[in-house]
Amino acid sequence: MALGKRDSRYLLQYNKSTMGGIYLEEQERPLKLHFIPYPAPGHMIPLCDIATLFTSNGHHVTIITTPSNAQILDNSIPSHRYLHLHIVHFPSHEVGLPDGVENLSAVSDMVNAARVHEATTLLRSPIEQFVEQHPPDCIVADFLMPWVHDVAHKLNIPRLAFNGFSLFAVCAMVNLHHSTSKAAFVPNLPHPITLNATPPKLLTRFMQPLLETEQKSYGLIVNSFAELDGEEYVELYEKSTGHKAWHLGPASLICRTSVEEKAERGQKSVVGAEQCLSWLNSKAVNSVVYICFGSLCHFPDEQLYEIACGVEASGHQFIWVVPEKRGKENENENENEKEMERWVPSGFEERNREKGMIIKGWAPQVVILGHPAIGAFLTHCGWNSTVEAVSAGVPMITWPVHDEQFYNEKLITHLRGLGVEVGAREWTFIGFGERKRLVSRDCIDKAVRRLMDGADQSLAIRRRAKEYATKAAKAVQQHGSSLNTFTALIHDLKRFRDRTSLHQHHFPTFPPK
Repeated sequence: MALGKRDSRYLLQYNKSTMGGIYLEEQERPLKLHFIPYPAPGHMIPLCDIATLFTSNGHHVTIITTPSNAQILDNSIPSHRYLHLHIVHFPSHEVGLPDGVENLSAVSDMVNAARVHEATTLLRSPIEQFVEQHPPDCIVADFLMPWVHDVAHKLNIPRLAFNGFSLFAVCAMVNLHHSTSKAAFVPNLPHPITLNATPPKLLTRFMQPLLETEQKSYGLIVNSFAELDGEEYVELYEKSTGHKAWHLGPASLICRTSVEEKAERGQKSVVGAEQCLSWLNSKAVNSVVYICFGSLCHFPDEQLYEIACGVEASGHQFIWVVPEKRGKENENENENEKEMERWVPSGFEERNREKGMIIKGWAPQVVILGHPAIGAFLTHCGWNSTVEAVSAGVPMITWPVHDEQFYNEKLITHLRGLGVEVGAREWTFIGFGERKRLVSRDCIDKAVRRLMDGADQSLAIRRRAKEYATKAAKAVQQHGSSLNTFTALIHDLKRFRDRTSLHQHHFPTFPPK
């Protein structure tokens, strides 16, 4: 049957407005996304950096957070007209926390850490209400908030999961088999991996349901680049789980170019970036060891004492970040000095006044790692710190403590050859509390010397570290692996949105009657 003029006009209009069932008009419309970060620095900082990646590409982002965390984000993430914060009440009193304690970095014991986590489960009601009233095209949420899956599923909104881990660590966790020895062999990986400790049973029980819920999501966002995790692990993960992984990092290289922007990342630094840079400018290239175990690792005084002795014995210069001891913020200077005497040898500060800097609290880590004087990073192998070191081309001395850090250690040292191991053998559920084993000053001294004394091994490690820094920079540039992945993710999310919109749209009968 021949089409009349009216029918022909409709056919022309239909062809212009659709392509393979996808509205072109919809394809050009920016995405609307809600980000829900978990209140811990290693989770919140990289996820919010990734949020700025979306806004810098014209998409509309709302970060849903709580009052105290909003203050951190207000000061640490770049302002953008498409980036907004929505603040919900944090139920401190309901779980027995003081007002303003809304982040894991604000506590230093297991009991209060559990209370912070419990409070995040109580955020479901206000967040669900907001999402229902302001439905986005996609929700990006930390896997430590598994209830977001049900909220998104009920509203038929795709949910992307974020866990702040390397994909290698996720693969290892999925495939881990406990051996009969004290170490743990991880089977079914492209490389034979034996961990230096066995994961705590409590950690395994905690992680398993979270990873299962994570794999029900629309996909996993990874703060890394494919070259670091390895294409073989990307393939293994997607083949063995049937789940998609999207490498969008390193987050620390996204939208932050100036020293000021890098210094503002995260919480307010106790020592200013200018003071750190001024001190580092007086040091030779690769002459300083940076020591930091993240915001959630609180070593007992006995272990801090061994670190002080070991670093001093190595003879190398250092910047040492020690987490602030909670509950002691109001102590006077004399009391602080007495407290410090318990974890440094007598005369330590005087002997190392020119050679060392001790920072008690938060430090501008990305700025410090980026300085050419930094020659090594003694680290707990938290993934955020690890990928920051890789991006800066700084070799690592690995000292894993808790969570997935023992997996990351093997990626750093065994697979990529970017560091040496200090010899940590005690794996805890969280970084608080007393420890059964101490890493001795001799082990610390030896590990520092291995990287800093210029032997053939250390030169090879340093060369590989610079190579991976180059790969990291290329990954987030035009045609780089992470930027290509981001472009593919945007296309995928728009296609899902537009397909859903198409199904909900009621077309007139075609051809029109």
